Amino acid sequence: MSHHRPGVDVIVVGAGMAGLVCAERLRRSGCEVLLLEARDQVGGRTAGTEVDGENVDLGGQFVGPGQDRMYALAAELGVAVFPTHTAGANLLETETGRLRRFRGMVPKLGPLALLDVARAQSRLDRLARTVDAEAPWRGPDAAALDGQTLRSWIDRTLRTEGGRRFLTLACRAIWACEPSELSLLHALFYVKAAGGLAAVTDVEGGAQQDRLDGGAYGVAAKLAERLGAAIRLNAPVRRIEQDDSGVVVTAEDGTAWRAGRVVVAVPPPLAARITFHPPLPAARDNLLQRLPMGSVIKYVVGYPAPFWRQAGLSGAVLSLRGPVAMTADSSPRSGRRGVLIAFVNGAPARDLAARAPEERRRVLLDGLGRLFGPEAATPASFVERNWNEEPFARGAYSALFPPGAWTGLGATWRAPVGRIHWAGAETSPRWYGYIDGAVRSGEAAADEITQAEPR
Repeated sequence: MSHHRPGVDVIVVGAGMAGLVCAERLRRSGCEVLLLEARDQVGGRTAGTEVDGENVDLGGQFVGPGQDRMYALAAELGVAVFPTHTAGANLLETETGRLRRFRGMVPKLGPLALLDVARAQSRLDRLARTVDAEAPWRGPDAAALDGQTLRSWIDRTLRTEGGRRFLTLACRAIWACEPSELSLLHALFYVKAAGGLAAVTDVEGGAQQDRLDGGAYGVAAKLAERLGAAIRLNAPVRRIEQDDSGVVVTAEDGTAWRAGRVVVAVPPPLAARITFHPPLPAARDNLLQRLPMGSVIKYVVGYPAPFWRQAGLSGAVLSLRGPVAMTADSSPRSGRRGVLIAFVNGAPARDLAARAPEERRRVLLDGLGRLFGPEAATPASFVERNWNEEPFARGAYSALFPPGAWTGLGATWRAPVGRIHWAGAETSPRWYGYIDGAVRSGEAAADEITQAEPR
């Protein structure tokens, strides 16, 4: 092993929510911890920035019933929770640009398409209940479910074109990908991990019910304050070596640290770029190589006031026309200004990303103008976060399992490799891909280490 700095008990790679929670839990157990982060700020996919004196979330931001670990963490840190704004009518933009107002989560699609979607949602829920969230590759139907894409299931199950278009939009909104890009088993596992389809899709009573005062990034920042000098920023990890006595973790600049164990808490595509010595088992390495991230561009658009509320609108939109898949009211609790968030997901995100920044801005604002009127096209502030261009994320919301990955390689999903442990929203069997899943994974990895080496 190479020359290295004095050792610690555990090194955590990645200061997203999972890594921060893991490091803080280990520190509380008496471990000396070093947390290495590639970026110049903590937070990972709960990134944030400040606009007009208010924190805004550029990544994950919502919490909802069942996400007990995130609520508990917010309470521990003194971060208040408040409901997402839902008062007013939602909008559906049809393929032709017609706007339809609706209440609830399913828009007015026409009676046949509406019945078609309701039947498909019920069937998805029933299938999801058959999946073992702890081991999705198990079960008598796992191979059949994993051998098909969500696209093939939609085409076979739905009878109306309107229903198929809506389920395609739902796939983009939920998984930030096209239905052809993930296996049916993964879609079902994701639903099961959240406790049902309503938990995934709903605002009131669902995963988008609440927001965190000061933003989800504010929670990450408070955890970072506790960890203090244990965090090293601008330290992308390039190599992890292990032997019987411990591990050596080497950053891009050649600095190396020794520890007893290491927790890798970064998205799968980034973990796949780390050189491991000795190499990871072939199955684990192959799994990392097969898990791409979803494609998302998130926009945070600010106005002097939430003018859409005066028009009787909630700020929530689903668009079949695109490229915006959905919008929501993300105005701060203070009420000082109005904020809309807008998401371009899946193939439209990849298409839009190929355009120049000024053209992307024009396309986005033209779309908001169609949805909310001319006032929406002249914002006071405009922030874009293209997650696929982020070098230390390479996409969002979470990693996608294509057909065959769960049943062929899933048994290696969370298992430690010697002194190497895994954390991150993609390693949680509960709330996979969500902030709460990241928190749970950080806690689980810390407990795994302390149970292996009681202190």
